[in-house]
Amino acid sequence: MRIHVTFVDRVGITQEVLALLGGRNLNLDAVEMVPPNVYIDAPGLHVDALEKLQGALLRIGGVQSVTAVDMLPSQLGQLQLDALLEAMNDPVLLLDDGARVLLANPAFLRRCPDSPEQLGLRQLFGDANLQGELLDNHFRIPMREVSLFGQHLLLDVVPLAGNAGALLTLFHPSRIGGNLSALQEQPDGFDGLLGSSQAMHELLSRARRLARLDAPLLIHGETGTGKELIARACHTASERSNEPFLALNCAALPENLAESELFGYAAGAFTGAQRGGKPGLLELAEKGSVFLDEIGEMSPYLQAKLLRFLNDGSFRRVGGEREIKVNVRIISATHRDLKQMVLDGGFREDLYYRLNVLTLEVPALRQRGQDILTLAEVFLEQACKQIRREPCYLSGTSRQALLAHPWPGNVRQLQNLIFRAAAICERSQIEPADLEIVEHATQELSPFGSDHETLAQSMDRHERSLLSRMYQQYPSSRRLAERLGTSHTAIAKRLRKYGISLAEG
Repeated sequence: MRIHVTFVDRVGITQEVLALLGGRNLNLDAVEMVPPNVYIDAPGLHVDALEKLQGALLRIGGVQSVTAVDMLPSQLGQLQLDALLEAMNDPVLLLDDGARVLLANPAFLRRCPDSPEQLGLRQLFGDANLQGELLDNHFRIPMREVSLFGQHLLLDVVPLAGNAGALLTLFHPSRIGGNLSALQEQPDGFDGLLGSSQAMHELLSRARRLARLDAPLLIHGETGTGKELIARACHTASERSNEPFLALNCAALPENLAESELFGYAAGAFTGAQRGGKPGLLELAEKGSVFLDEIGEMSPYLQAKLLRFLNDGSFRRVGGEREIKVNVRIISATHRDLKQMVLDGGFREDLYYRLNVLTLEVPALRQRGQDILTLAEVFLEQACKQIRREPCYLSGTSRQALLAHPWPGNVRQLQNLIFRAAAICERSQIEPADLEIVEHATQELSPFGSDHETLAQSMDRHERSLLSRMYQQYPSSRRLAERLGTSHTAIAKRLRKYGISLAEG
């Protein structure tokens, strides 16, 4: 039986309690002091004798209570520790101040054929220098990659207080990818994408269907149309939604940096390389998605390496010899015409066909009609909150100017323009001058709105411009149709296409 005795903290009271128990010839297996408490494990003490013992103990000056308990504090603590270690999915080791293994959790023991206490760090991880490095640096070393019985894991070291040892935790690289993904602003999926135009309706309808298919996805669209938002929404709507979504802009980094970011590098791969190597996005995003933005800018060398990965799901790190296999969905995007680049020799044909399994075409902002005003109003509200100014609104002429503008920079250009207008305008009403939109007549001097504008896009832009101007003179779809010598139905259809108001039509 185990008993718990509480008492007033005075000199010699513990000895008196133990002397009384010894005088009754009780064998004591354990005694734990936690003043003003003493816990006693006396196997020979039975329930029928407890009442007499309680009376005797309470007659000792200062003893306040005597109760039976199920276990001692140390036993309870060990039970709680075992439960905690059992609940940890990651392998964990506890080291003493000499970097020797004291304790391993069940997750580690399931991976270890022998006792980790006997093997030591050198045999466990195949690293002869790890123990010495831990001691030399007082258990403060950066995260590194180690091999545990053929499995490559990341090792994180947390020193214990007083340099009493350390806690070693091992986990898969995808854990970091999940943390990185969680730190990013989480999208609302397709529900968070604004737009009610026919072009957006068709895009989102197709995207919802393709999102569920676990195959490479290629997204086309001009710069600034929101291709990454579409990619994130597709990931969120897929079966991989609970796994990482990591992105790499292929145009933002030189070839060597882009390679190490995507594929990682092995230990000693180059001068300045992180000790133990570094996993790339493909490893960090295990079971998730990797978004390759502006893939048309990828170098021929990286194209070849990416092609090999798409063929069998395996790759080698920079400077590495080990084959790494991961389960990752590739979503790519570009504003360039990859088919033409293939014909011109600027992009690998075999890679193009591997990426072009599923495709989405994101419409330009000028093709989205009334969505321009919807987005502008949302951006304006956000800008006012961000710069902490009173809410403001767009005037009627500003709204017409926004609809008439060709938007070569698309949604990104609109957002920046609205933010600038909210920042510089001191009035509650934003006028066209505050928007700083170049006069449309100036735009007409150039046959193309941007370097990448197609003939059809250029014709749409000029058609919208013509209809926007003439609608001011002929504010009726029927009158405008008569003026242009076409049918009322054709004009009404085009006015709806470009988001030009039909309030007077």
